[in-house]
Amino acid sequence: MYKISEFSSITGLSKETLRYYAQIKLLEPVYINPSNQYRYYDDGSFLLAMLLVKLRNFGLTIQEMQSVMNDESFAHLEDLLVLKKQEIEKQIDCLKQNINEIDEFLKTGRE
Repeated sequence: MYKISEFSSITGLSKETLRYYAQIKLLEPVYINPSNQYRYYDDGSFLLAMLLVKLRNFGLTIQEMQSVMNDESFAHLEDLLVLKKQEIEKQIDCLKQNINEIDEFLKTGRE
């Protein structure tokens, strides 16, 4: 088992984030020592933490991550990721349009 500081180091999640995730029941420690309140995580927690890191990097919100974690079969994870991909593609299209408009604006200013 890993103390919160060790777990933070190996997952890249800050201790504050781990405490917050525990508070909202997104990723809870497997054991809390009643005498000193130290939080402990195990290898299963590590896998879940890595999934959360990946989902966060994909741009999922806390609510979306909770939805994924509450669905232990991960049945709708693929659907959620497809929707997220479509959102990102729309953002890319919008940014490309903005670039084109800036180029046109600069071109007009030079003429």
